[in-house]
Amino acid sequence: MPDHPTPDVPNRIAAHGVIGDMNTIALVAEDGTIDFLSHPSIDSPTLFAALLDPAKGGRFAFHVEDGTITYRQIYLPDTNILISRFLGDEGIGEVCDYMPIDGSGRIVRRARAIVGAKTFRLDVSARPDYARAAPTLTPVEGGVTIAWTGTEGKAWAVTLYASFPLDIAGSDIAATVDLEEGEDCWVVLCPGRPDLPPVSPGYVRRSFSRTRDFWHKWVNRGTYPTFWRELVVRSALTLKLLTSSEYGSIAAAATFGLPEVLGGERNWDYRYCWVRDSAFTLYSLSRLGYYDEAESFIHFLMERAVETGESGLQIMYRMDGGEEMRESALDHLAGYDGSRPVRIGNAAYQQRQMDIYGEFLDALYISTKARGKPAYAVWAKISRIVDWLARNWHLPDRGIWESRGEPREYLSSRLMCWVALDRALRIADIHSLPADILTWRAERDEIQRTIIEEFWNPDVGAFTQFKGSSTLDAVVLLMPLVKFINPRDPMWTSTLKAVRRHLVRDCLVKRYINTEENDDGLEGEEGAFTICSFWYVEALARTGYVAQARLLFEKLHTYANHLGLFSEELSETGDHLGNFPQALTHLSLISAAIWLDRTLNGNKADPGYFEFKMMEDPDGIY
Repeated sequence: MPDHPTPDVPNRIAAHGVIGDMNTIALVAEDGTIDFLSHPSIDSPTLFAALLDPAKGGRFAFHVEDGTITYRQIYLPDTNILISRFLGDEGIGEVCDYMPIDGSGRIVRRARAIVGAKTFRLDVSARPDYARAAPTLTPVEGGVTIAWTGTEGKAWAVTLYASFPLDIAGSDIAATVDLEEGEDCWVVLCPGRPDLPPVSPGYVRRSFSRTRDFWHKWVNRGTYPTFWRELVVRSALTLKLLTSSEYGSIAAAATFGLPEVLGGERNWDYRYCWVRDSAFTLYSLSRLGYYDEAESFIHFLMERAVETGESGLQIMYRMDGGEEMRESALDHLAGYDGSRPVRIGNAAYQQRQMDIYGEFLDALYISTKARGKPAYAVWAKISRIVDWLARNWHLPDRGIWESRGEPREYLSSRLMCWVALDRALRIADIHSLPADILTWRAERDEIQRTIIEEFWNPDVGAFTQFKGSSTLDAVVLLMPLVKFINPRDPMWTSTLKAVRRHLVRDCLVKRYINTEENDDGLEGEEGAFTICSFWYVEALARTGYVAQARLLFEKLHTYANHLGLFSEELSETGDHLGNFPQALTHLSLISAAIWLDRTLNGNKADPGYFEFKMMEDPDGIY
């Protein structure tokens, strides 16, 4: 293993931890390199993007220079403070990385010689605006200011402050610092804002303590399962990083352009707020007792609903609530391991995806059960959306996976439209709210009839991907999870077996098989979708195969990276693919863990628990 970052080879996707301040997120590789950072917000242009192009993207490396090095990364327990350790023949050094939760947008990196004297090296090559802008470096007291002009003509600047001298070489910054055992030093990347307090040793110490205390208090507010607490806490902390403290929106992932297929074209920008992903996130956080995030997101969506027309919502928004995310390619970037095009923006924002109403209403239902009756003004907007859905649930769309093929009547959309009407009826009934109950109930029941009669394929023995098809889609695993079907229903148990035959390999589950009948409009065969793998675990548990579900759940943990983080997909060789970290994966992990925990503990007092006999696998596969 090299003793310093390699300038022409990207770090593996899985070789990263993340730090953030609920405004943006930085990826920190095991070797001490920040090789991905959007600045100043998560959906802003990048300042560092060596992960997507080691030669042009830019990096912020801070690492031990001397000796043969082995890397180790850990989080301080119950925090998003990351420690990268460098273990060598001559001792141990470490770099502690975090973003203070004070609204400053700073990144603090503190190095320490733990065992023996250590030499640390700093290499900073800022490449702003997706590496399209040329930075100007100017020495200032205690550091160096990096300034540039973005493509829209706006002037930007950040300043790198350090407790040691910095050298400027063209558009790069470099330095080395020798530390005796027990000594430390620091470097702070600071946005160019005149309102920020000065950077000083006192600030570094105080910001560390306050950041640690913030995360400890946030974790302590939650209610976690007995089993797998550490895994669930890490997933919850990751989801929290993806929320916007300013707007209440929730990003689907921290990155763009990381490939779902190596060398292929499935390279998307996920740094936006999908209604679906956000609603699923709120569902998971609410089950852990975090309801403030739900209220903030509902407020965010209600503001959007006023502006978006009769249907009330589009499928995704910028983090500040903006409605346009025009898709384009960064042709000057090489892409991760040659995977091109590197896309920013996402044309899917223009798609119709009918399932978003179900995810949103389900999250709202969970929130109201804990927080009580929604405000009348909020309900008035929601009921108008449900009225529209009751008239239009049959519309063809692009489905939950955002197909770039032709619109169809997808099972995912039909199922979640049923969920939307069902949860709206429950909210109205529980809280005595005005609603067109008779129409909503009639349409909900009609949706159920169409799913049973039009999406069941007797030759396959399963509910299939879209109306009249013979292909399977892992989204069918949601049917018992959203209480559409009894997990003892023979139609469901037959469907589960068909999913296992066609989409499952051990604990890894594909979301669908790309065939001529199911052409999603893109080239390349994807890996296993980790969210579908956790859906499968939960579906097994709900069906009664608890021992098998637990086994597969624990096997899935071995595919997490060294910090317990997941990307979107897993390749045929088990490598992480797709954008990272992925909210959908972590929220489905939480849901599966909670259900398994309650089942194993026999928590009959919980309203989501029902008693059943734990069944053996009838086919003896596990």
